[in-house]
Amino acid sequence: MFFSVKSHFVIELIYMKILAINKRASFNYHLLDRYEAGLVLSGAEVKSVKTGHISLKESFITRKGREFFMTNAHIPPYPFAGKISDYDPTRPRKILLRRSEIKNLIGKMTVSGLTLVPLRVYTKKRPPSGAWQKNIASHKSSGAGKPEIARKKNSGLGGIIKLEFALAKGKKKFDKRNDIAKKETQRRIEKTLKNF
Repeated sequence: MFFSVKSHFVIELIYMKILAINKRASFNYHLLDRYEAGLVLSGAEVKSVKTGHISLKESFITRKGREFFMTNAHIPPYPFAGKISDYDPTRPRKILLRRSEIKNLIGKMTVSGLTLVPLRVYTKKRPPSGAWQKNIASHKSSGAGKPEIARKKNSGLGGIIKLEFALAKGKKKFDKRNDIAKKETQRRIEKTLKNF
């Protein structure tokens, strides 16, 4: 049982590529619960994002009724897609969530006065159906070492673009100053230890 969980974790690491990180999120907010969701993007935007052309620097998540949107994330037009008339690189992009997650988030936001903050965008590839389970089964029967992950060229592993965001509470200036002081103290300690 433990072995299959570990193998699944290894596959998750291999099949994931981070495209953008919101570095200011942990500085400006106390991050509470984290969620993963899909994003509704046009074909040209998908190509632009997969080449690393996305910025979450000033992005935030808004709610309209029972739908959530990532707003102000900058995705420049894909240069090889041709001219797109009236393209807005910071337009709101719908976030795909389950109904249960939507209800949960709406409840927490209204009761606690929390906000949603984008943390990172990444591609997540799905391994071929049952590939890692078959490898584990063959590994157990053969008594070999570690199982190998099935990798085939052009096996149709399309990366799905995912968004990780957090339910967060804004930090006050006092909290931010404390974070800066802690980082400076940590740097001094590391510098002192290097000299010894």
